[in-house]
Amino acid sequence: MAQQQKREFRKPRVEEKDEFEKKMLDIRRVTKVVKGGRTMRFSALVVVGDKKGRVGMGVAKASEVPAAIEKATKAAKKSLITVPVINGTIPHEIIGKFAKTSVKMLPSKIGSGLIAGGAARTVFDVAGYTDITAKIYGSTDKINVVRATLNGLKSLRTKEQVAMLRGKSVEEI
Repeated sequence: MAQQQKREFRKPRVEEKDEFEKKMLDIRRVTKVVKGGRTMRFSALVVVGDKKGRVGMGVAKASEVPAAIEKATKAAKKSLITVPVINGTIPHEIIGKFAKTSVKMLPSKIGSGLIAGGAARTVFDVAGYTDITAKIYGSTDKINVVRATLNGLKSLRTKEQVAMLRGKSVEEI
């Protein structure tokens, strides 16, 4: 009887509302050949963003798919960068490069939509861009495309940032 009175009940689970949208881009089965045979693992590529200008990517490996996705999501949240979103597009033309992959990004008129292929389109979507044109040159490997796209977005500057760097006002530029 005494044990029944002491028993504590668990608190009900509360679903945490996440502010980030996560998109899984790629799952790969990777093998490591060892003396006893082959060990299978899974590699996951995940892109997260809040559709307000923050975006990040994560790649992780684990022995099971859900664990790999979870690890990649945590890595993506740690690597968040802030990108400028002006009326749903980028402030100027830019080319992002990583390894043999180049992604050329052009600002578009309002209403033209996301004109981009593959993994670059997903990055733009979770970052919050609605009107942008992009073309991928070189390797179209998903990891390289995401890294090249993020490198390009990272180096974007708004008029205000350029004016501040030059020590002038926005009107002078």
